[in-house]
Amino acid sequence: MRARLLPLLIVLFAGVLLALGFPLAMSMAGAEQQRVVIDRIDDTSRFSALAQFVTTPPAEGEQRERRPGQPAAQDERLAVLTSELSRYHDLYGIRAGVFYRDGSAMAAAPNGWRLPTAGEGADAFAEALAGRRSHDPAQVWPWQDRRIAVASPVVRDGDVVAVVLTDSPTEQLRSRILRSWLPLAVGEAAAMALAVGAAVYLTGWVLRPVRVLDKATHDIAADQFASRVAAVEGPPELRRLARSFNEMADHVEEVLEQQRAFVADASHQLRNPLAALLLRIELLGLELPPGSEEFTSVQEEGKRLARVLDDLLGLALAEHAQPDLRIVDAAALAAERAAAWRPVAERAGVRLETSGSTALTAWADPVALSSALDAVVDNAVKFTPGGERVTVSVRPAGERVHIEVADGGPGLGEDELGRVGDRFWRSGRHQNVSGSGLGLSIARTLLAAGGGSLGFAPNEPRGLRVTIDVPRNRPE
Repeated sequence: MRARLLPLLIVLFAGVLLALGFPLAMSMAGAEQQRVVIDRIDDTSRFSALAQFVTTPPAEGEQRERRPGQPAAQDERLAVLTSELSRYHDLYGIRAGVFYRDGSAMAAAPNGWRLPTAGEGADAFAEALAGRRSHDPAQVWPWQDRRIAVASPVVRDGDVVAVVLTDSPTEQLRSRILRSWLPLAVGEAAAMALAVGAAVYLTGWVLRPVRVLDKATHDIAADQFASRVAAVEGPPELRRLARSFNEMADHVEEVLEQQRAFVADASHQLRNPLAALLLRIELLGLELPPGSEEFTSVQEEGKRLARVLDDLLGLALAEHAQPDLRIVDAAALAAERAAAWRPVAERAGVRLETSGSTALTAWADPVALSSALDAVVDNAVKFTPGGERVTVSVRPAGERVHIEVADGGPGLGEDELGRVGDRFWRSGRHQNVSGSGLGLSIARTLLAAGGGSLGFAPNEPRGLRVTIDVPRNRPE
């Protein structure tokens, strides 16, 4: 969720900053160009005033009579205008000229510069001939190598007799625009950095209760029903959700406690009546003929029911008990339990062997680990035919300790491996073997309370491999 929310906030903040920054940058560039255009308008107005009383060319349709070698007649005002245009060009590098209506030059600098026949200069000249100053030129951007043309009419007696045209380079203008954009870019970058930081903080603030809820949900799924959420952080909606989650967790824990209490009480209360019933069956069996199959069947069912009640009581106690975690020698404990079960294995014709490490410490409840080993070894010996062997091995696996019990029995199918360890589940092939189907469930519950686990996998070439996994370091 963080990977989706954080980019969304960053894109949103970036869009806002760009929406503010681009118009501001365009406004700054426009202001810089406007200053240049206003300056050129002032210059063209001054040159227009100087050119206003310069001798005009012959009327339209007339010819200028010049004898070969005779210089053009220039009055004093034309000389002043020409001098001003030359100094203006030399000082600023701006081409400037005064052109008659027919496009011929009254005076121009640099010498020989002619009226452009196309482009912005020609358009500005045409606008000025109509008696008005040329429109503002299009915006020049730093990456465009363009010139700015500004034209003003020269009016005498209400008529436009000439046009003043300036054609300016834009290198300095583009440099000033870039320099004016630099603080803006720095400010945008700083604002974007602050926006990213705000997005990270906002995302963390919004999702922190979600992460806490996720962790609490995972803890409850892992049978840690005391896990709760502190509803003091995040938006009001999430705080309300956290309170609702705590109420739900309280209700679930209460229901489970009632269920455990019921199972424990029922198992405990049924043991005495069942014991009395079995005793009466024994007394009735004394009056029946020896070898009665019905009597034997009823007696076996009664004993099986007694085992189920004992296992139910053990499961209820295992789910409610708190583990007594301490450092134990897992290898020595596995060897001890294997030695305890070896006489049972020998009576069944099964070889019970140990292998792997002889000394390997782990954090576990010794009673829970012993009970789990007893349940796993009991199953392995029970389902292994005579002449085969059961191997108990201990080995380190990083931060964990693995105790493997591998048997040579019929094993389980792929579908059955997914269900082994469930309460009351037994393979259809093993229904005739004594048991309640709760032994591995109790073992798994006892191990999980101390951070351990129980795993199942096929054993090669046949059989089942059960792995008891416990931590080497103290679990949180």
